[in-house]
Amino acid sequence: MTYVPHGLTRFDKLMQHCVHDTMAQSAPLAQTFGRLVPGLKNPLQWSGDKQGLADIFEALIDDMLEVDVSDGPAEAGMTFFGQFIDHDITLDATSAIGTQIDPRFVRNLRTPNLDLDCVYGDGPEASPHLYANTGHHPDLAKSGGFLLFGRDDNPLDLARNAHGTALIGDPRNDENVFVSQIQGAFICLHNILMSHMSEGDTTATDVVACAEAGMPQDIWDDGVVPALKGFEAVRRFIRLHYQWLICNRFLPAFCTDAAIHKGQHPDSFPDEAAIMPVEFSGAAYRFGHATAQTKYAMKTGTDPIGFFAHPGFSRRPLEANMDMNMMFDMRGQTAPRARAVSTKVASALFAMPFIHDGLRFPGVVLTRDQAAKLPLRNIMRDRFALEVASGQQIAAHLGIAPQPVPKALADHGIQKTPLWFHSLQEAEASGEGKLDGAGGAIVAWVLLRLLRLDKTSVLHVPHFEPWHGFGGRDMTVGSLMEFVETHRGAVKHAELLRAG
Repeated sequence: MTYVPHGLTRFDKLMQHCVHDTMAQSAPLAQTFGRLVPGLKNPLQWSGDKQGLADIFEALIDDMLEVDVSDGPAEAGMTFFGQFIDHDITLDATSAIGTQIDPRFVRNLRTPNLDLDCVYGDGPEASPHLYANTGHHPDLAKSGGFLLFGRDDNPLDLARNAHGTALIGDPRNDENVFVSQIQGAFICLHNILMSHMSEGDTTATDVVACAEAGMPQDIWDDGVVPALKGFEAVRRFIRLHYQWLICNRFLPAFCTDAAIHKGQHPDSFPDEAAIMPVEFSGAAYRFGHATAQTKYAMKTGTDPIGFFAHPGFSRRPLEANMDMNMMFDMRGQTAPRARAVSTKVASALFAMPFIHDGLRFPGVVLTRDQAAKLPLRNIMRDRFALEVASGQQIAAHLGIAPQPVPKALADHGIQKTPLWFHSLQEAEASGEGKLDGAGGAIVAWVLLRLLRLDKTSVLHVPHFEPWHGFGGRDMTVGSLMEFVETHRGAVKHAELLRAG
């Protein structure tokens, strides 16, 4: 498939070109899927009734259902920060359960760079529907590039069109009220810093100094449209801190030290591995489904509400605005926790309310109730569409001991475990409630490799240290969210940024 460089602004392309030429780096990262170990797949080998095979998989996942709250080591909000990361680097709108497809011909509609294109789209010039018409006010026009945010009925909701559809870079970041508000926090953070840029204060000076670090000065002097210099500086500043958080907070929250160690070694998987392998996107990274709780409290002192109590993809009511201290440790308080990574999944994900129809494909019919089970969808997409390498195959490649085949499969002669389930088995066996073994190595290696290959990433900025306003070396996702909550009132002319 021809490479299509969507998701990159004119400045992005220039920056990639100049840095890549300087560093003898290859072209921008390919935007298709593929396999982690080329040629290693796990074709469906089942000579019996396919409906019966679906029933076997359903029996496996039905034993995963968990009603009770179970606390693991990570903050509750890290589940949704992980979902936000996923929506920044992957979007498969081609493959479907039951339709076998070669992942090399599946287009990735997100840039695989950890560049926040789910927030910024293609930038103000190519994605103007995400940005305010700053020409209406001289203070905003001076810097350019403010993102639309808020509605008159709810200033903390995402900006929306007349139909209630969120005006954001990736529509999936409105699918639940939790990831929606992380999306909103990054938009608000951008507008806070843009407001400082329009003032030209000491914060603006810090932003520019950080954004220019590791980049040739002529890129900034000659390659940036003057009206967008403030925008480009703020965007790079936020990107670098976001990437630092992934390396230093997100991965340690969900991966064992051993898994991260394997991820830090480029030779854990072949050089020719796909930039976005289905073993990651369709299996190992879906560990986040196991970390969701059934209920969450939105504010201190309130009763927890169901995961889907407030539907996504619609205008958010005021009562669904979430205090971030209920998601992340901040202000010296400990937030509720995510579930430990294990083979148990919260009951809410077995009855997703936005699934209205069953699924039908050759040899198999799933009822609406079956199709609403997210764990079953994970395994059916693997087995009947992508043919993802099994947990045993990836473990053998890494030279580590595999987990035993679960009884629900072994009793029917199945000797290979779907990689998603195998990754959860490894986490459970680790005793830490974190990814380990093959699954942990995949997650850590893919994310770190994306940053290694992108010569504009935080890994290639010498001596990078987070900004003191976010907490310096002690920065966490919570301290970043605390900055947003504390300073959102500083956004200039916020009322002009609202829509819907």
